[in-house]
Amino acid sequence: MTATRGTRALLGVLFLAAATVGAWILWLGWDTRYTVDAQTGASSGPYEPWQVIGCVLTLVLLAALAGTRLSPWLVAPVMTVAFTAVWSWRAASTDDSGLWVVGAVLVLVGMAVGSALVSLVGRRVGQRFAGRSV
Repeated sequence: MTATRGTRALLGVLFLAAATVGAWILWLGWDTRYTVDAQTGASSGPYEPWQVIGCVLTLVLLAALAGTRLSPWLVAPVMTVAFTAVWSWRAASTDDSGLWVVGAVLVLVGMAVGSALVSLVGRRVGQRFAGRSV
């Protein structure tokens, strides 16, 4: 029994959404503590730079690989919605000021632009390698 093109796309989308949420959980989901500088009293966090870099690199890899199998115009909205939703869920539950909305908009725009560009590059690279096959 062979899967239809639509079934493969649906399974790809579901896997991509789960992997995108998984990237957030793996890199950012477990850290909720803020760091306060004893001298200045300034707080930072909850994420360390290495966590954000790891998350971004994981998302870049996901978008590039997904772009070789799925349409970039499908990859970008799936990754954007999945990551923004999980990020917003956590941010809204821990922020009393309401500023999480600003962060959510920034995450949304960054994910949309980044995942679209990376998946387009992934698509182009995938097509070039497919053209070279013997």
